[in-house]
Amino acid sequence: MPFFELFDETLDINSTENYELSVEVSHDGLTFCLLDTIRNKFVLIRSFNPDENKYFSIGQTDEIISKDDFLTKKYKKVKVIMPSSKSTLVPAPLFDPGKKDDYFIFNHLKDDNELILSNKIADPDTYLLFAALIPFTDLVNKFYPDIQPYHHVKPLLRHISHERKNLNSHYIHVHVEREFFNLIIFGSGTLKFCNTFSYRNISDILYYVLNVFMNLGLSQEETIHFSGQTGKYDDLSSNFSIYVRNILFASPSGNFTFSYVFNELDLHRFLNIFTLANCE
Repeated sequence: MPFFELFDETLDINSTENYELSVEVSHDGLTFCLLDTIRNKFVLIRSFNPDENKYFSIGQTDEIISKDDFLTKKYKKVKVIMPSSKSTLVPAPLFDPGKKDDYFIFNHLKDDNELILSNKIADPDTYLLFAALIPFTDLVNKFYPDIQPYHHVKPLLRHISHERKNLNSHYIHVHVEREFFNLIIFGSGTLKFCNTFSYRNISDILYYVLNVFMNLGLSQEETIHFSGQTGKYDDLSSNFSIYVRNILFASPSGNFTFSYVFNELDLHRFLNIFTLANCE
């Protein structure tokens, strides 16, 4: 099981009441980070991932949380992300909480082992509905009772809202997960496009993104911001650079800083879990 962590020398397991815990959990892995709220500084990130071409079972995830020295401590605040490829946005003025399942099935099939959850989004003024696997929501409730899980697009939209304010052009963002990616486009201050695509290879991602570019009349001079499971000089960014002139990797921003031990970390890979500190 691949394991990764970075931690600051000021990290104190006996002071977790001064920390905020952010956890991202799914079949694809478990990652968490700690924000020292006194210094407003991230002091730890720890990630557990299944072996290649494997997934974590509920039992394996339960065991990871139970045995981790930090995940079972008491915190000032706890926030949880549950990534999912199945989500949809509903304008806030039209939203009725009692009809969230009805809204969801307009765009997706709902499986028996899924629960439809909702998050309020400030920009744009919408509700984000998403499918969460019931065994994972039960697991989250077991360790962190009364916590309302967030979909990964909520912190992603929070980041984009902050970053696009100073732009007169389009803001285009591609966030890559293990088996799907999100494409979000703002233009003229409004959301132009937000969708999720499953993919099997890099060619799929190129096809979908460039097809949207063509349909929206976007220029190759536009800038694409990347986050998630991609990086500088990998096959994805190298192939995109053939068709799009400007490629940037999104950096988390907000009322927080990072310990120096994060200096060599590709922060864009963990954009959502860091940005979660800005979400309410």
